[in-house]
Amino acid sequence: MRKDRRLHWLLLAPALILMAVMLYYPMFGTVYESFHETSFLSPDPKFAGLALYRRILADRTFTEVVTNSIVWTFGVVLLQNILGFLTALLLNQNLPMQGALRAIVLLPFILPGVVAAILWRFMYDPQLGLVNSLLLQTGLIENSVAWLADSRMAMASVIIAAVWKGFPFSMLIYLAALQNVDQSQIEAATLDGAGPARRLLDVTLPAIRDVIVVNVVLTLILTFNYFDIIWVLTRGGPQSATHIFPTKIYESGFGQFRFGEAATYGVFSILVLTVLVALYAIVQGQANRRRAAA
Repeated sequence: MRKDRRLHWLLLAPALILMAVMLYYPMFGTVYESFHETSFLSPDPKFAGLALYRRILADRTFTEVVTNSIVWTFGVVLLQNILGFLTALLLNQNLPMQGALRAIVLLPFILPGVVAAILWRFMYDPQLGLVNSLLLQTGLIENSVAWLADSRMAMASVIIAAVWKGFPFSMLIYLAALQNVDQSQIEAATLDGAGPARRLLDVTLPAIRDVIVVNVVLTLILTFNYFDIIWVLTRGGPQSATHIFPTKIYESGFGQFRFGEAATYGVFSILVLTVLVALYAIVQGQANRRRAAA
């Protein structure tokens, strides 16, 4: 027994060492940096204790970043999951050219984030963009709108772009779950006189409940930590209207060379991600126990 344990740890050692070097060392390094202050004029780290934490917590920008992160994360997750689920329901039907339709729907997700953001930047262009052109032709707006330059519209604009990029991911997960629903239960509900809406609410949704919960928590983690689309579209502007934790960290560290401030924002981000990852582990564990009990 003791030899088996030693063998287990010996086999796990390379993976544990790699994880410690690639994951935990940078995390502890971030915490260390958050207690030191640097700037472009004073690049040498100076110990500041909790001064950076107090300064950031008292700064209005921190409140804006937290608020933007909440709006961004929950807005994208809600719309992405709703659109992904509805698309999965549609593609789960016996449609002509079903394989081609699924491939077309997956295209936004396949595109690199930067490419998708550049595409939407062209579409949002006030003069030549497709969005303004369509809205003007349909009479929904009278004048061109600077979607990414207006602080009232910028967050909604980047959320729409992120939902377009990410909804195929949720669609793929929901489609796989729908195809594993017990068809005999759906047929029994049909024989009992249940319509499509009742079959969806009473049979399909309970059958894929665990998948829905896991997918929502997983997309929460991915969206909170997403960087590409916002940075390429707005760089956190205008007037910090779209700054979230990843963009603020990048701007503070690599734009202003305030690595201590960036590390402090990084610590707050790590705390939030730790809570989300723990929530994901709890949800996944509960789902596994329910499957084992069934």
